Amino acid sequence: MTAYSVLFDHGFRHLDAERAHRLGFHAVRAARPVLARRRTPGAPVTAMGLTFPNVLGLAAGFDKNAVGIDALAALGFGHVEVGTVTGRAQPGNDRPRLFRLPDDRAVVNRMGFNNDGAEIVARRLAARGHRAPGIGGPVLGVNIGKTKVVPEDDEAAVLDDYGLSARLLTPYADYLVVNVSSPNTPGLRTLQAVEKLEPLLTHVRATADRAVSDRRVPLLVKIAPDLADEDVLAVADLAMAIGLDGIIATNTTISRDGLVSTPAQVAAAGAGGLSGRPLTQRSLEVLRLLRERVGDRLSLIGVGGITTADDARARLDAGADLLQGYTAFVYEGPGWPRRILKGLP
Repeated sequence: MTAYSVLFDHGFRHLDAERAHRLGFHAVRAARPVLARRRTPGAPVTAMGLTFPNVLGLAAGFDKNAVGIDALAALGFGHVEVGTVTGRAQPGNDRPRLFRLPDDRAVVNRMGFNNDGAEIVARRLAARGHRAPGIGGPVLGVNIGKTKVVPEDDEAAVLDDYGLSARLLTPYADYLVVNVSSPNTPGLRTLQAVEKLEPLLTHVRATADRAVSDRRVPLLVKIAPDLADEDVLAVADLAMAIGLDGIIATNTTISRDGLVSTPAQVAAAGAGGLSGRPLTQRSLEVLRLLRERVGDRLSLIGVGGITTADDARARLDAGADLLQGYTAFVYEGPGWPRRILKGLP
């Protein structure tokens, strides 16, 4: 048992989950001068033409507004993915909107892409300055999504919305992610259908290329674990056909199957995306499907239910080039990234 485990069980566990997140994130940022003295753990990994300090990154959703990138990297993460950022600022859904299911080592969120918007986040990233990966900081991913008020059935408006984010944020990103798989923005997941996804990804790719002339910023799409296998393969085929650089598998799930939490606890958490240990098996299955389909043509980032070094190793064995975590970091604490990397060969 770690000191953080004691603190979590006797402190953070009894706080509102969103408040606990703010307090914990504040502590990480405050500790950055001390953390920055530590050597980045793990071995470098090359993917998408980039060199990552190590295989493990922090998934989008933790640092929505790009306020703690370098402090988080100092904990041991080789890459940090900020966002999801939308074209316009939005407050997200009403609180409470973040819940824990400790018996399942899971989190339910219905945050609703609360963020400062692409313009303010771009300004913040500009002040930080673009840094060469592995030299001036971690590899930085920027995850973009649809503003809630933009109708998902208005293709032109959707393209404009994602395009705005891509234009403003690509200059500061080492890689860019199109998020069409959060369950907390009404209609968003319908954009995973290939007939809607193709024009969106093509538009974001073209916008990113116009925004940065001196380098090609890799583009990925993040998909849901709830897609049927044939739809996973359809996205893989599309990604190869239009020249994407990779796929992130997977986002949160709307399923509540197999939970050990009581029905009352699950009902109290309510609707939203479930993350953490219950995703382990399905996220691993989706990753295997993708690797079998794409061979070595795309980079794959495995995320969802990675808690232990064995989980991480299984994801790498299944074909992941890189890994990401979020929920295990919440439950296991600031020492978790280094423990995972230490446990990998």
